[in-house]
This record gives sequence, structure tokens and C-alpha cells, in this order.
Amino acid sequence: MVGYHSPTFNLLLCFHFISVLCSPSSPTHLCSPNQSAALFQFKTHFSINQTASKDCEYSYPKAKTTSWKKGTDCCLWDGVSCDNITGEVISLDLSCSCLSGTFPSNTTFFLLSSLQRLDLFFNDFRKSKISSNFGRFPSLTHLNLSYSWFSGPVPHEISYLSNLVSLHLSDRPISDLIGFQAPGPILKLEKSAVNGIVRNLTKVREIYLDGIDMSSIDPNSFVNLSYSLTSLSLFGCHLRGKLPDNIFKLPNIEYLSLDENSKLTGQFPKSNWSSPLVILSASFTSLSGELPESFGDLKCLAGLDLLSSNFSGSIPRSLGNLTQLGFLFLSHNYFSGKIPSSLTNLAKLSLLSLEWNQLEGSLPDTPNAFPNLGFLDLSNNLLSGTTPSWLYTIPLVLLNLGNNQFIGHISEFQNRLLSLNMLVLKNNSFRGPILSSISKLVNLSFLDLSSNKLNGTISSDMFSELHSLQYLDLSSNTLSLSSNNSVTYVLRNLEHVNLSSNIFNELPRFLQGSKNLSVLDFSNNRIRGRLSKFPWKDIELLNLRSNFIEGDLPELPPNIRFLSVSNNSLTGTLSGICNTKFIEILDLSHNDFSGVIPQCIGSFSQSLSSLNLKMNKLHGAIPSTFAKGCALKNLNLNSNHLEGPLKPSITNCKDLQVLDVGNNMINDSFPHWIEALSELQVLVLRSNKFHGPITAPTSPQSLLKLRIVDLSCNNFFGPLPTGYIKNFKGMINILDDGKGVRYMGERNYSYDYSVAIAVKGFEIELMKILTIFTSIDLSSNNFEGQIPRDIGELSSLRGLNLSHNNLVGHIPSSLRNMTRLEWLDLSSNKLSGQIPTGLLDLTFLSSFNVSYNQLVGPIPKGKQFNTFENGSYHENEGLCGVPLSRGCNNNVLGQPPPAPWMNSEEDDGSKLEFGWKAVAIGYGFGFIFGAAIGCARLRTGKPKWLLLPL
Repeated sequence: MVGYHSPTFNLLLCFHFISVLCSPSSPTHLCSPNQSAALFQFKTHFSINQTASKDCEYSYPKAKTTSWKKGTDCCLWDGVSCDNITGEVISLDLSCSCLSGTFPSNTTFFLLSSLQRLDLFFNDFRKSKISSNFGRFPSLTHLNLSYSWFSGPVPHEISYLSNLVSLHLSDRPISDLIGFQAPGPILKLEKSAVNGIVRNLTKVREIYLDGIDMSSIDPNSFVNLSYSLTSLSLFGCHLRGKLPDNIFKLPNIEYLSLDENSKLTGQFPKSNWSSPLVILSASFTSLSGELPESFGDLKCLAGLDLLSSNFSGSIPRSLGNLTQLGFLFLSHNYFSGKIPSSLTNLAKLSLLSLEWNQLEGSLPDTPNAFPNLGFLDLSNNLLSGTTPSWLYTIPLVLLNLGNNQFIGHISEFQNRLLSLNMLVLKNNSFRGPILSSISKLVNLSFLDLSSNKLNGTISSDMFSELHSLQYLDLSSNTLSLSSNNSVTYVLRNLEHVNLSSNIFNELPRFLQGSKNLSVLDFSNNRIRGRLSKFPWKDIELLNLRSNFIEGDLPELPPNIRFLSVSNNSLTGTLSGICNTKFIEILDLSHNDFSGVIPQCIGSFSQSLSSLNLKMNKLHGAIPSTFAKGCALKNLNLNSNHLEGPLKPSITNCKDLQVLDVGNNMINDSFPHWIEALSELQVLVLRSNKFHGPITAPTSPQSLLKLRIVDLSCNNFFGPLPTGYIKNFKGMINILDDGKGVRYMGERNYSYDYSVAIAVKGFEIELMKILTIFTSIDLSSNNFEGQIPRDIGELSSLRGLNLSHNNLVGHIPSSLRNMTRLEWLDLSSNKLSGQIPTGLLDLTFLSSFNVSYNQLVGPIPKGKQFNTFENGSYHENEGLCGVPLSRGCNNNVLGQPPPAPWMNSEEDDGSKLEFGWKAVAIGYGFGFIFGAAIGCARLRTGKPKWLLLPL
């Protein structure tokens, strides 16, 4: 009806008139011209650039100064507030204002003497210095210069602002300081400024100094901070030294952050601690000691974060008294003992993180525990027993119990767990089937049940409702698939699937339509039959290793980066690999591929990091198409039928670490061009037709990192390559760097390099290559002359095999310096003289063979030599003593007749086709050998796999 107004409208109209009548009167004075001019001049120093405030997290970036116009009242400009009586500018808020440019050090801006609030938060002042003139605002109560790219020292004049209530000088946002390689601090706080702030700012309630360099500040400088202080944030300030505990006892402190000061030490107060703290955060520090029971006195505490520090001892029961606690992060410390049952009383607790400690025992089994817990991470501890019922009823979003010792069955999930988004139970001892109730977790996006003892059959519809599922890991169990092939659903959001090491005999049907699938690991299963094609167009990682797959290799998906189909029964040629452009790891080893290696290998060698084609039936020449910029680190062509010479185009692969072409038919002289491969660590030319002398290297810097060398079973002759041996710095003084056992490989893909070499007489395949493993095998060639003394400098060498050559002279006494030597084989040469008694110092030596030489004199007694049996000394008529039956006397020390020697005619590829004879195995001393003759080429079977225990 025209003219009709509802009662609500009339009421709003009344409120409008009342607000007009009651509104403050207009300012008595307009903005003074000098203040307007000062502000406008300030504006001209900066351009407007949206990227200057692009990271502003607290308000939407707005170019406030664009509203500043000459001839208008500056009190009406965006970001400007004036005193209603005097017209003086009292507040300037230019936070997130997209200002970009150098901040003037001396400008009329500093004449705004009545300023009470100044906020320049989140702009880009291009590493300008903070002017000492900032100390010229005597009425200033709030100063915020944070995250605006100031640099240099904070001027001590800041401490002149004695009326300050809030001081924000943070260098960079916390998000830039956590988990990223951010540049170092560009603001620095010196001792004089800190002392002035502590002494003069007696009214200050908030101090935020995140990211400022305080490395020169003694933490004791903060002892006399204002008792008015309610918030102190020193995140990522490079503080070092002991923090005084009175900082925790400031009478009004509510927020305290000491995070990311890795060299900051100290302990929490043991008693008399009852401050009004609401948030206490000291993660990534070196604070240590036990958490005192006095924590229970912090009745207002709502959040406690002590992640990645050095705390130890038990978790105090008194934490259960903190009824306001909403989050508790104690992960990555050294806490031990049981989880206190008192924690289950924390009704407001929503996040509990205790992972990476040494907690043990079973979980508290208290009725109605943690009623509001949404995040629970107890992974990487020593927790055991069965899981309590409350785990399956509380409204969790994340549950991680991985890497513990839990047993029993996984219980049925209840309706309150419909919110569960992430479930990780990996690496425990859960057993039994996966229950069908898992299908109720419709919001689940991450599921990891790997490395347990789960068994049984996965039904065809178990995952049918999990449309949000992105990550699925059921690996290392004993699971099988239902024989029901009527699966009609598709998990379209799946990105990462690991079903390796189970007993699946086919790929699940629900994977075939997963368009977003980028990672699929189905290795170590029982898949049979042929692969007609790979149905995932955008897959990047595909691992089908160790199955029973037959037939030809299908054309590879164009975006694939990792492919392993090793240890299958694939046949045909490798032409299917040529359409890929981004492949980084390609492992086709241990199959029956034939034909030649495609020349296209060179076309994607700028991305290809590891190529493993060993144990196939490939023939022809190794491609010579490796171009400049080649990224190869691992090239393994062992045990094929490759022939022709090695081509120097391999030197374009400047980062090559492993070159293994052993057990082929390559006919070439020693490839001296490998000297250009400065990163080379493993060189295997074993069992080919290499020939000729090995002349001296062209540079004393050649092959400095080489630490595994196997040139055995070829026809090299002349003296031993002493020049190269002197360069093997990678075999000298290898020390433990404290980072634990490490292997060569591609850590991004958890892919380990492998190599086939002879270890203690057996040709084996090291499936992982320890970064401290070293060996030299020059056996079964025609080297002559003496063993060089310099070889004794290789103090970290683990194995040395010079057998089956024509070496003469004495065994060098310098070998006693090779204190890590585990096997030494000098058999089948023409060595004379005595066995040096200094070899008794080789306490790690477990395999020793000097048979078939012309040695004389007593066999050293004691230590590991008491474990070597007769075969180690066979056919040395002048030797005497234990274990031989000949006792030592003056009549048996003469020179013996020459030992029988093998035919020295040129190797025809079949010489000495018999292996070592193992005599005994002893704890701590490995294999003990008798006659060690020849070079067994295991071409008819696959070599044994071994992870060598060192």
C-alpha cells in the first residue's frame, strides 16, 4: 500500500533521528594547514603498489592515501583522526595501505607532535632505516612499525616514548619464520635500545619484537621489564643464553612467546608461579628440565606450546587442573613415563599433541574422556596396549597413533567420528580385518593403516562412501581383495595410494577412474598377467616392483616422473619409454627386456636422475646421446649383453655418482675421461673385456670422491693404478657425522641406489649403498709389480681384493693403517716375504686370504688371526704356525718352490668359472675362506640381495 510503513521501519526512523540529535558536535577546528602539508608531503614519498601489502592478514589492503587531496580537511582523510577541540592529528593508521618507497629520515611528518597512535603495519619501505625522529612523539601511546621492511638497528630514541602502552616492531610475519628459508633478520636491537625500553617504558603493556636480531642481547636484560606488561612476543629473535625465570612471574603477563630461539636456555620456575598467563609458547628453543607441578597453578592458561625443545621427565599430573586449557603441544621433546589420566578431565581441550617423545604404557581409559578433543597426535612414542573405547567416540578431526606398539583390533567407529578427516595408525601391531565401519567416515581425506598385522579381505564397497579420500596407505599388511568385480564407484579425489607388500592379485577397480591419481605404489604383491595400458593420464609416481607382471611395457604416461617395474617378467623392447619428457627415476631392472637401449634416453636426460636397466637381455652399444645438462646421478646397466666401447658423452652428466656397467661384453681400454666426473663415488666395470694399462691421472684432483671401485675380471695389465689410488680421498678418514645411517639415493622419492659387487668372495647386489661403505676390487686381471705402500693411506677402506694377478714383492706393512678393513684378499699372486705382524691391528678383519703365493715365515698369532683357517694360507710352502700343521723352526723358513700358477693367456670370457669356497662364519668376523679362485659371473641367476651390516 502506497505510503504505508511497517512498525519496524518507523522504529528505525526514530532511532535515526535520536542518533542525529545525540551525535557529537562538529569539530571546532579544521586540520591546521601545517599538519595537512606535513601529511601531504609524506604521501609524495611513496608510490601505491598492491604487492607492498599483499601479505596483510588482518585487513584488506587499501590505498588510504589516495583520498588525501589538497584543499580538503585532513581530519576527513582515510587513516587520519584529529582532536575534536584542537584539530591536531592524534592518530595515523596507514596499516595495509600499499605504500612502497624509502621512508624519509627527516621530514615534516615528524612535526605531528600530538600523535598518540601511529600504525604503519604491513607496507614496504624498502629496507629504510628507522629514523631516530620516531622518538619525537611525546604523547605517543601506540606505535606499530611491524612487517614494513625497515632495516638496520632500532634507534635507542624509541625508548624516549615514555607514554607507550603498545610497541610493535616485528620484522617479519610469523608465517615467514616457520618452516621456510626466509632471509635473515634485517632489523637489529642493540643493548642500549633494550636497556632504554626496559628502563623508560614503565607503562607499556604490549611488546612485539618478532624476527628482530637480538643475538647480542643478554636475556638478563629483560629482568626489570615493566610490571604492567601483559603481552611479550620475542619469536625468532636469535636470543641465546639463559632466560631469567622472573619473566614467567610478571604479575600481569597474559601472553608470552619465546618460540624459534634455538639457543635460548633456561627452566621454568619450580614454585610460587601463579601469573595470569593465558598463552605460553616456547617452541623450538633449548629450554629444558622437567615441567614443574607448579604449572597447575596457572589457572587461566588456555594454551601451552613447548614443541621441539629439550624438556624431559614425566608430564605433570597437575596439568589436569588447567580447566581452561584449549591446546597442549608437548611434541618433539624427551618426556617419558605414562600419559597422566588427569588430562582426560580437560573438558575444553581441543588439540593435544604429544608425538615424538618417549611416552610408554597404555592410554588412560577414563569414561567420558576428552569430550571436545578434535586433534590428537600421539605418534612416535612407546605407547602400548589396546586402544580405549573413547578414541572411537569423541568428535576427532585428526587421530594419529602411528609408530607405537599398540596391539589388538581396531574398534568400530561411532557416529560422532563422522568429522574425522585424518586417521593414521601406521607401524603398530594392530591385527584382524579392517572393519566395515570405516566406510562411515565420509569426511575422511587421509587414511594410513600401513605396517601392521592386518589381514582379511577388503570388501568391494568398503571405500564406496569415502568420496573425500585423497591419501590411502594400507601397505605392509596381509590384505587381499574381494573377488567381487562388481565395483561401480570411483574415488575421484584420490591422489596418493600405497597398497604395497600385501597379497593383492589385481589392481582395485575403484582406482581405474581416479583422474587425480598422482602416486600409486603396488609393489611386492601378486599381480599377474599383462599391462595393456596405464589408465592414469596424470600419474607421476608408479611403483609395480616385485610382482608377476608379463608382456610388453605399455607406453608411459606423459607426465610420469617415477616408474619402477623391476623384478617382474616383462619382455619386449623399451620403445614405450620414449614419449615421456619429465621422467626422473626409471627402474626396469630384473626383467627380460631385449633389444637396444633407445637413443631417446639422451633426449630426457636433463630430467632423468636415475636409470636402472640391470639384469635384462639388452644388447648393442650404450647410447652416446647424453647431452650437456644431463642430470643423471645413477646409471646402472649391470648384467646385460651390452658391447662396444663406453662413450665419453657420459661426461655431460656432471652429477653422476654411480656408474655400474659390470657383467657385460664392453670392449674398451680404461675410460680415462671419467676424470671429468667430479661427483663419481661408485665405479663398477667388473666382468667385461676392458684391457690395457691404466696410466696415471691427468690431475691430482681426479676422482676424489670415489669410494667403491670394481675393475675385476677384465684384462688390465701393467702396474697397479697407484696414481688414482693416491686420489681416493673418499676412502680416507670417513667420520660419522652424527646424522645416523644414510644411503645413496633420491630422498624425494625414497629411492635407494644399488650396486652389484663382490663382497668377501660373493657377487651380491647391495640393495642400499651406505654412504660410508668403501671397497677396491682389482682382482682377476694381469696387474704386475709391487703393491704400493700408498694404498695403506686409505684408512677407511672396508674391503681390498687384489687376488689373481701377477703381483710380486712383500705385503706392505702400511696395510696396518687400514684399521677399518673387513676383508683382504691377496691370493693367487707371486708375493714373497713374511706376513706383517702389523696386520694384527686390523681388528675388524673377518676375511683374509693369501693362498697361492710364495710367503714364508710364521703366521701372526692372536686376535682375529686366531679365527682364520688353513684355506687362508694354502699353497705357501714356506709358511708355518697355527692353523697350519707345520710348526715353525729354522729349517722351514727358506724360500719355497714356486706355487702352481694359472694359465696367463688372454681371457676368453670364460676363465675361472668357479667361485669361492666358504669355510666358516663367525660372529664379529664374517666369512672365513679357503681357496679363493676365479671370477664367478652369475649370469644364469639373479645375484643375492644384501643390505650389508657394517
